Amino acid sequence: MRELFDEVAGQSGLDPEEAVRRGTRTPQRKRFYKAAGFAEAEGGFAVTLDGKPIRTPSGRHVVAPNRGIAEAIAAEWEAQSETIDPLTMPLTRFANSVAEVGDHVDAVAEDAAKYLGTDLLFYRAGHPAALVTREAAHWDPVLSWAANDLGAHFILSEGIVHVTQPEQAIRAARAVFPADPWPVAALHVVTTLTGSALLALALLHGVLDPEQVWAAAHVDEDWNIEKWGLDEEVAARRAARLVDFRAAADILKTLKG
Repeated sequence: MRELFDEVAGQSGLDPEEAVRRGTRTPQRKRFYKAAGFAEAEGGFAVTLDGKPIRTPSGRHVVAPNRGIAEAIAAEWEAQSETIDPLTMPLTRFANSVAEVGDHVDAVAEDAAKYLGTDLLFYRAGHPAALVTREAAHWDPVLSWAANDLGAHFILSEGIVHVTQPEQAIRAARAVFPADPWPVAALHVVTTLTGSALLALALLHGVLDPEQVWAAAHVDEDWNIEKWGLDEEVAARRAARLVDFRAAADILKTLKG
């Protein structure tokens, strides 16, 4: 995914792990404004700092699609203290990325759609029985929804042996991707963070809520944590991903009204 956004707009905040790495090695900038707000603008709402609309690092205007998202972005800016910490501003990073890649919506959607051929939900454990049951409990309802509501019938595999998915199933699931930049970008973030375009679609269409999607994406990881304990480095990476996941989920929820 990183190559796609590097080509379109440089290193993009739509790659959450890269955003975290970049943020931790970049000196924090001092707060240079007194107040953050928002105002109506062409295409939606602009976030303002001391009355001036914010722009991306490359100079593009950032326009939120509705008041709720603009207000949430403004709140991130208002919450900054003496220095600005990008890691506490996932919606702002997201908005910057949408502004940068907004002309390439199809490319973003196609990048997410690639996961339909190798989705997390297709590859199942063969043992132990308890893990097999847990995967089925989290994943089978999503596959049933895809088959019954979308007409997308996918093939499951045990272990990591690759299985080629039917083109008809991939086309059927791809057909319900959104077309607008903001939901496409949110879908992309959820897909890459979970390893599953189907979980992202289930969130988009209200089949699962964010907590259910996050739990489904970490069935195997949580199983290993229960057996072997939590590694601090893994926990830190997961916490950073969760921040961006929640931002994308909040955007999808706000867009639904």
